Amino acid sequence: MKRIFVLTAIVVMAGLSFQSCSKDETEAAVVDQELLVANAQIDVSNEMDFDLGLDVASEQDTYSSRNGVSSARTFPSCATISIENGTLGQFPITFAVDFGTGCLHNGIVRSGIIRITFDDYLINFGSHMTITRSNYYVNGRKIEGTVVYQNQTTNAEVPKWSRTVTDGKLTTLTGSVFTFSGTRTVQQIEGVGTLTLGDNVYEVLSGTHTVNRPNGTSLTVTVVTPLIKKYACTYISQGQLNLQGALLDGILDYGDNTCDNLATYTHSNGVVYNVSL
Repeated sequence: MKRIFVLTAIVVMAGLSFQSCSKDETEAAVVDQELLVANAQIDVSNEMDFDLGLDVASEQDTYSSRNGVSSARTFPSCATISIENGTLGQFPITFAVDFGTGCLHNGIVRSGIIRITFDDYLINFGSHMTITRSNYYVNGRKIEGTVVYQNQTTNAEVPKWSRTVTDGKLTTLTGSVFTFSGTRTVQQIEGVGTLTLGDNVYEVLSGTHTVNRPNGTSLTVTVVTPLIKKYACTYISQGQLNLQGALLDGILDYGDNTCDNLATYTHSNGVVYNVSL
């Protein structure tokens, strides 16, 4: 029997199940499952918030000076957008996206407020999009922190941003707390020439994140093969991350660019884990 195990993290904020094929393979249980799923929850939450920022920029005419940008909103109709500071058409401007006490969409319940500040059109070189979370929960897990996207485009046909996460914190349903931070580089590789978001494809080129427990246990996550994130797909569909921690040493592989919730983690001892997000 192949040494294959199953790890399941439903959507972004569910528990992790761990099953082995046979008793003689229990040595694989030393893998730090809690850190592995926490990292998955954090990454997907960051991607969801980026999509949200794109939606707000498109809908509120802060994406580009071009008019007529069309958006198929990825956040639910039960969320409301309001201008918290500033005037539409001028910068800086801050929008508040309010999910209320519970807003259900695609099986995900979000509550609280995300604030998004633009100091220029998102597509302009040097501009910043700053995302902050206020009493913000995803399926009952609290997500905190600030994410700043800085436009670093040098070729207009390939928009590029750095993404820096600071003061990140995940509090699980059981009260476990993980802090996280790091920087990645993101660029758009498809859909640049159209005024719609639906055909956009983004590539996470490089970068490193760290995820920490209060007791000092940490996980370092580094992009080794660019991650592909389609705007039209909830999940990362391709690419690899290197995971290094006290009980994690291996590669998380998102697959062949198929839009699905499947990935695999291969530990350094050769054991393969099927991960369902």
